[in-house]
Amino acid sequence: MGVSAALNLDELIEQGQELRNALGAETEIQDEIVTSIYRRAEAIASKVASQVDRGRDWNKTIDDLLTSRLVGFPLMLLLLGGILWLTISGANYPSNALASLFFMLEDQLTLLFLRWKAPEWLYGLVVLGTFRCLAWVVSVMLPPMAIFFPLFTLLEDLGYLPRVAFNLDNIFKRCGAHGKQALTMAMGFGCNAAGVMAARIIDSPRERLIAILTNNFIPCNGRFPLLISMAVLFLGAGGMKYGTAIASLTVASMVLLGIGVTFLVSYILSNTMLKGVSSSFALELPPYRRPQVLQVLIRSVLDRTLFVLWRAVKVAAPAGALVWILANINIGGVNIIEHLAGYLDPAGRLMGLDGFILLAFILGLPANEIVIPTLLMSYLGAGALMELESLSAMRELLLARGWTWLTALNVMVFSVLHFPCGTTLLTIKHETGGWKWTIIAALLTTGTACLACFIITQLVHIVGLLF
Repeated sequence: MGVSAALNLDELIEQGQELRNALGAETEIQDEIVTSIYRRAEAIASKVASQVDRGRDWNKTIDDLLTSRLVGFPLMLLLLGGILWLTISGANYPSNALASLFFMLEDQLTLLFLRWKAPEWLYGLVVLGTFRCLAWVVSVMLPPMAIFFPLFTLLEDLGYLPRVAFNLDNIFKRCGAHGKQALTMAMGFGCNAAGVMAARIIDSPRERLIAILTNNFIPCNGRFPLLISMAVLFLGAGGMKYGTAIASLTVASMVLLGIGVTFLVSYILSNTMLKGVSSSFALELPPYRRPQVLQVLIRSVLDRTLFVLWRAVKVAAPAGALVWILANINIGGVNIIEHLAGYLDPAGRLMGLDGFILLAFILGLPANEIVIPTLLMSYLGAGALMELESLSAMRELLLARGWTWLTALNVMVFSVLHFPCGTTLLTIKHETGGWKWTIIAALLTTGTACLACFIITQLVHIVGLLF
């Protein structure tokens, strides 16, 4: 009976595999049928249109360029890269202005606490911890989102985003995912929480989960300050020839790393825990239309920018208080932050980091923007979140703590691939209806980040021993 049962099980497995192959073949046949129907309809329409109007069809001409196999991808990368550049460069001035405004408010709060003769611990908890954390999160997050979301929404209203999905559909389909994941991935550049919310456009629950679980591999605006500062400090510093260009290429490489890991992990998920046949969708490219600028601005600011910012503020406020408490409570003459960093140091060294760096990322869970201030506070033994006056001063501090180019590289890689921020985790919980996939998303991304840093560190050490 045992042999018979084994044979039956083998037959069932074989039949299941044949069925899966048949479904895949059926999907390809459906794609070919839909493609042939659209080609036939286009041929008929072109004949009719040529009789009515032999003028130049600008919609078709533009689509021939934007969806071309030869120039479609370069144009797409150039356009999205331009939006990203505008977001990063354009956000500097309003970010600095907001930071100055918040520090003026901090001065007024300080005077108010002095006038009230409030206890020192209350001043530190409220002003140096909670308020200062909120100030940095708002000043860093609001300007980029206020630039990125309107620009992205304008592309959406113009009718370009369906062309992006069309270009990337085949790559995502080969990974077992959905072509619309390209749109959610692009949204992740502004904010991963918004990218997770955008996964609602994917009808298949399996492919929607893949898009949600992998969206955090796309670096959001909150991570770009860290990426840019690390690249400038260790690759564009000291008057290095073409240092600025090398630093810019390094940041671009980190973006491409995130995109590549998104494809790789999507493929792995679609062949393991989220196994299934990719769903097909007939994407009819809509005609280009003039964007309704005022409506786009209102919708992008109210529905996206302020909504995501409010979630970040709710998470960042208690985080600032927690960091201040950990930095100001001493055990055996050493504050809690140094104790925790000591416990994490062995694991950090394996990945080319240290315990303070890992702890800064953990304490930066509520918002990626506070990772650098938390790290500097820990290194300096200060009792409040802080930033140094210049990048050169930051470089000197990091070098004194044993940093090398490898440390900076691993910090950048870990920043791109590590666990989602608190806002994104809450969004994943809301979109998936529970903590199961939220925990899986955190473990998946953190495991990927640790593995990548470990491999990079060990390879560099091996090469160093050989040469």
